[in-house]
Amino acid sequence: MKKIGFGLLALTCSTAILASTPAPTPIPDFKPVAEGQHVVINIPQQRLFLYNNGKLVKAYPVAVGKAMTQTNLGEHKIGPKAFNPTWHIPKSIQKERSDGVKTIPPGPKNPLGPVFVRMGDPKLGLGIHGTNAPSSVPGVRSHGCVRMKSPDALEFAKTITSGSPASVIYQMATLNVDANNNLWLAAFRDPYKQKNLDSDALRKSIAAWAKAHGKTVNTKRVDAVLKNRSGMINCLTCAKGVKIKGPLKSVAWNSGSAEYTKPKPVPKPAPVEDQ
Repeated sequence: MKKIGFGLLALTCSTAILASTPAPTPIPDFKPVAEGQHVVINIPQQRLFLYNNGKLVKAYPVAVGKAMTQTNLGEHKIGPKAFNPTWHIPKSIQKERSDGVKTIPPGPKNPLGPVFVRMGDPKLGLGIHGTNAPSSVPGVRSHGCVRMKSPDALEFAKTITSGSPASVIYQMATLNVDANNNLWLAAFRDPYKQKNLDSDALRKSIAAWAKAHGKTVNTKRVDAVLKNRSGMINCLTCAKGVKIKGPLKSVAWNSGSAEYTKPKPVPKPAPVEDQ
């Protein structure tokens, strides 16, 4: 009886582990550089993607700027890194806090967490950093910086090379193909009111991919995903309950294409010394 009980327990634990395996993160339609590292942050998705030589290395949940203090869209570069930083509170935030505090030293009360990685021109005041409030990640709630959970921020800071390109993008949908050759769609809310989702190009790409691969698309599911914008990834070519299987490939839907998103060839950036 003990052996049987142990076997059932082991089976139950194994099933629980399998059931808790997280689904792959949807990948945006963006061309990373073919050589070197590239950081891509998708604001509506609240995710940071780290690429190396055109291949996705890891995706991290992040908190981005609020609508009133937006994270600057566009092209930036990763700058120097500061471990165990002192937070020199910007005057705008000092006014907001109204407690007279101008700096916060390293430690558990520091909102920057254990590391601050500069992103873009220092005049912008942007950075990618940890946090003393891990429950705030992911979200749309910072003063413009990109906030990570502290263990993720440390891992990221130790991995990324200063001087690497960093692209802050605004894509409200992802169209991916999984390892079983099924098409998956996710749509996200519009925190900065950009209203830039080209649904015509997206539907054109879905139809083109389905035709090229001999698949039937559930058009009602497409409509529902675009209406709800829940951020959940949904299968367009399989029955409900079918699980997604990684790795994922992004379809170049912004151009209405059935092709997959490919890296772009550019020279490697010059390295920058850490400070």
